[in-house]
Amino acid sequence: MTDRTYRAVIAAGKVALRGLDLRVRSQGAEHLPADGPVVLACNHVSFPDFLYVGQALLGTGRLVRFLCRADIWDSPAGRLMETMRHVPVDREAPAAAYLRARSLLREGEVVCVFPEAGISAAYAVRAMMPGAVALARETGAPLVPVTVWGGQRLWGQKRSLDAPFPRPEVARGRTVDVVVGAPWRVPPDADLVGTTRRLGTTLQATLDGLQRLPEHRPRPGEWAPWHPAHLGGDALDRQTSYALDGMPRSAVTPTWSPAVE
Repeated sequence: MTDRTYRAVIAAGKVALRGLDLRVRSQGAEHLPADGPVVLACNHVSFPDFLYVGQALLGTGRLVRFLCRADIWDSPAGRLMETMRHVPVDREAPAAAYLRARSLLREGEVVCVFPEAGISAAYAVRAMMPGAVALARETGAPLVPVTVWGGQRLWGQKRSLDAPFPRPEVARGRTVDVVVGAPWRVPPDADLVGTTRRLGTTLQATLDGLQRLPEHRPRPGEWAPWHPAHLGGDALDRQTSYALDGMPRSAVTPTWSPAVE
């Protein structure tokens, strides 16, 4: 029943994407192991990123259990999220999410973590939590970097703390890219901070390439709060965005930087 419900939701999602004429392009899906536990570690640029990642991996035949913000479980979608075995994350008490994700991995599931624990209003990879690396280290599951870009044009981050929760923009003909990297083995003695920084560097480098694709660039003179300031867009600069992030003290600070033009 769990997977039947999940597959029905996937079918409904495909219909919704077709209705928006939204194209999800997938690159590297063959890197996802065909069986056994896998930790996906994905950057985060829009609220429905889990939908785009799931759609990009449909051809693999594997279902992904996502770690998502806990307040979704307080909405009408909560029962559905539970049925599909997604994992609620309470940022004030994240240990329960870690334990539940670990249990899923021990069952051989694919678990997707968004290590940034939120969306940067600068649309650059921000400080990251070490949980994805810790899960891969403890369980022996391969760690697979995943990079997504394009969804922020439909539902991006707010630009100030006192702004209301952002609403989606219904726009047709958008493109979302999802790039699945080659799996890493995280040995039992791996340094969590160093490996998390390697992950951040990898995600940012792939994101740099996607952000420069012509179809993701704003038109000349276009107001583009969805495009990074370091590439000439109107998103917040990194320093201003960091002030909004409110990352926990256990977050790994960036040693990576986006490539500038």
